[in-house]
Order: sequence, then C-alpha cells, then structure tokens
Amino acid sequence: MVKVLISDKMSPKAAEIFRERGVEVDEITGMSPEELKACIGDYDGLAIRSSTTATAEIIAAASNLKVIGRAGIGVDNIDIPAATAAGVCIMNTPFGNAITTAEHAIAMMFSLSRHIPAANASTQSGKWEKSKFMGAELYGKVLGVIGCGNIGSIVADRALGLKMKVVAFDPFLSHERAVELGVEKLELDELFARADYISLHTPITDTTRNIINAENIAKMKPGVRLINCARGGLVVEEDLKIALESGHVAGAAVDVYAVEPAKENVLFGLDNVVCTPHLGASTNEAQVNVAIQVAEQMADYLLVGSVTNALNMPSVTAEEAPKLKPYMDLAKQLGGFTGQVTESGLKKVHVEYEGQAAGLNIKPLTSIILQGLLGPLLDSVNMVNAPIVAKERGIDVTESINDKVDDYQTLIRVTITTENRSRDIAGTLYGDKSPRIVSIKGISMEAEMGPHMLYITNQDKPGFIGALGTLLGEKDINIATFHLGRNEAQGEAIALIEIDSALDAETEAKVQALPHVEQIKTLKF
Repeated sequence: MVKVLISDKMSPKAAEIFRERGVEVDEITGMSPEELKACIGDYDGLAIRSSTTATAEIIAAASNLKVIGRAGIGVDNIDIPAATAAGVCIMNTPFGNAITTAEHAIAMMFSLSRHIPAANASTQSGKWEKSKFMGAELYGKVLGVIGCGNIGSIVADRALGLKMKVVAFDPFLSHERAVELGVEKLELDELFARADYISLHTPITDTTRNIINAENIAKMKPGVRLINCARGGLVVEEDLKIALESGHVAGAAVDVYAVEPAKENVLFGLDNVVCTPHLGASTNEAQVNVAIQVAEQMADYLLVGSVTNALNMPSVTAEEAPKLKPYMDLAKQLGGFTGQVTESGLKKVHVEYEGQAAGLNIKPLTSIILQGLLGPLLDSVNMVNAPIVAKERGIDVTESINDKVDDYQTLIRVTITTENRSRDIAGTLYGDKSPRIVSIKGISMEAEMGPHMLYITNQDKPGFIGALGTLLGEKDINIATFHLGRNEAQGEAIALIEIDSALDAETEAKVQALPHVEQIKTLKF
C-alpha cells in the first residue's frame, strides 16, 4: 500500500482523504530533522506546511519518496533542485488561500484608515481619546493594486464593492480583462501618482524586488497609505520608515517582512503602522482548503499518476517523455526568449506546430512556452499553472497544427500580440535533438541558445559588428557564437550573440549607445 507522512499540523481532512483513497497515512508532527531523516525512507509521499524543512539531506535519505505536497503556496522550505534531481515531484496549492489573503488585505486597509488597533488598545487601557483617532473614509478613494492576478483581482472586486475606484498595474493584465474586472489599467508611475491607497499582490522576482523604494515613494501622492500582504522583499523597509516619519506616506499596514519571524523591525513602534504576524492565510477555511487540495493532489499522483500544481515536472506520460524531451527544451527557449524581450501587456499567444511537431502531445509544450513567457515577472509560474495564470490575466492562448512545413521537418512558431505590436519566433530541432532558433520577426537566422545571450536589433549598416566586438573585447567579454539576420540590405537586422559571462549595467548601456543599435536585451537560459 502507498504510504504518506503528514509531518506538520494541518486539518484532519487531509488524513481522511488519504484513507478514503486507500493511502496509508501517518501523522507525526514536531519531529526534529534527525528524526524525520531516520523515518522518511518508509514513505512514498510527504505532506507539509511551513514547519518541516525538506532539505537535500532529508531528500537524499528518502529512498522511496515520490512526491512532496505543500499545503499552501510557499515552497522556500523545500530544496526543489535536490528533489528534482532525486525524481521527487513537488506540489503546492497556490489558490487555496486566495480569498483569505485578499480579505486580510481589505481588513488591514480598514484597520489603517480607522486606527482600529491603536484605538482598541487605548480604550481598553481606560482612556477615551476620541479626537486622537480621526480616520479616513474608503468611499470614493482610489485603490492602486500592484499585481492583479488571483488575489489582486479579489481585492479589486471587494474594493469596488466598497465604492472605491480601482486602478491596477500588472504587465500581464490585458485591457479586456481589466474591463471585465472593472479596474483601470495603468503604468506603474501613473498608479503611484493617482492612488490614495496601494495594495501589493505580486510575487518576488528580479523585477518586483524592492519595488517600494525611496525613488518610487517620491512618485506617490502625499498622504498615500500602503498595504502589503504579499511578500516582505517588495518593500525597502528603511525607505518606508523615512516616508512614514516625514508624513509623505500617511500610514502602512504590513503583514509580511523582509526577515521572518520578525521579532524586530524598523517599522515597529511607529504610530502610523499596523502590523500583523503574516496572517494572510490564517483562517480556518483556508487551512481546510489547502489540506484537502494537497491530499487530493498527492493521492491522485501516487495512485493514478495525475499531476496537478507541480512545480518541477511536466504533465507527460512515461511513453511520451523520450520523444517530447527535445521539444520541451525548444519550447522552453522559445517561451523564455519571448518573455524576456516583451515589455508591454500581453493580449494573445498563438502557437503553431508544424511537420513532425504537429503529431505530438502539444498541451505540455504550450504550457512550457507559457511558463517561459510569463516567468520573467511571475516566479511561481510552472508548466502546470501557466495556462491558469494566463487565463486569469485575460491572455488569449490558441494553438494550431499543420502536418506540413515548407523548409523544415518540424517547426514550432510562437506569435504574441501585445498592446503595441505582434512578433513571432520560430524554432526547429537539428538532428532531432538540438534546439535551434530559425526565425525572429520574420527574419531568418539559425542560432543555438547558450546560458548568456545578447539580442540586438540594429540598422543594417557597416561598422556595427566591429564596434560591438571591440567594446566587448575591451570589457574582457568573450563571444562564443555570433548569429546575424536581416530583412533586407540596409534594413532591419538582428544579432543573437552567445557570450561567456553576463553584461553589467554599464556595459549594456554602452552597447545600447553604439551607432545603429536600436534595442539590446540580455537574455538568460
């Protein structure tokens, strides 16, 4: 019989579901790492919340382990690379606590506006300081939502019910989806300038880390109020403290911190700050929901091989895997390239499978393309939830197949439509194994992708290649491969260049400033 260990406290519903499905389950909580390491080899599955840390050492001792299920969204306590290397599937439940977290953000906004925590403490201490706690109405105010995905869209809906005006910044939110939600889509600086309240609902990525800093706070309306129930690393806490003390930011409601548990923090003790200890997902309903979901997902995987909300493996059968593997590598490169060069909101994604590719199981390939496309801004996207994330943001995803192709035996073409333009990229397999990019924006070329790439669009004029090579040489940056293409003589040209190390910001700016260069993007694969 398949056997699962529940090592953290969670709703009894989880164990009930396992047993109903015919899975043997042990509930042993509070174990030390040594105790867990000693017994984990007996189990096929491990169900956890945040207390258990699945380290590489524990995973190495888990000789029979097939799946780790996290009842919740965060997987910082799981060594995913070690699990992947060991063939262990990692699952989470990203949508089980969305309503709870959104409601907490609304509650924090009320608490901040009406000084509820401070007024409660004052009144219970025997004081009657009615005039001290003059508040602000939410009615008619502008709420700026940064990140309008699953949780952010729920916050927007609740705020609209309070008769607030909601504006949103989200690179993946289409105008059609914004209209459906009843929000106005803005660029980030516009949101800062207009919002009376700002609520954060974005994950931590290279783009969003420290998004609330001194520079951006200066762009906000005087008297703005900030709510963060998302991730602590979104805010430079020292910068926020200075703005709170100056009065430029009238108040902040904070549930998450750069360092947790937050026993000390620069924001503690400020009269205009409301703090809670990461309570966003802490309701009975949410804990029941995530427990049920993780048990159902793990049981389905262990008993029938179904994969839901997996973070490190595709939904592919054992028979399909060998044939799909090189196509998955190609799909990852196509999606990753497109995602890294896209700067405006996505509206449509169309994937064409031609020749031999048309006869494959294309769904996991499209999911991998979407993962690469959305991944630069959304760190929690994987090939399982990428279609859901795209749908939430109103991105129209379509596929087509054509068993014939003119120039190649097999071809995948990705065409994206943004608010400003359409662009396409196509790739094939060389020798049925090695991915190659063969067309960008209709310009033919043949290029392999390496870990560090430069993508440059330029005018097809003499001197560009020499100037670029000289500049990179002066910076001791070695060129591994150099691929060129153009639409016509003296027209638009494209260069895809593999380099041995990444460019720093100064060098990137110097490349951008070279004669005839129109755009440069540094890409990672």
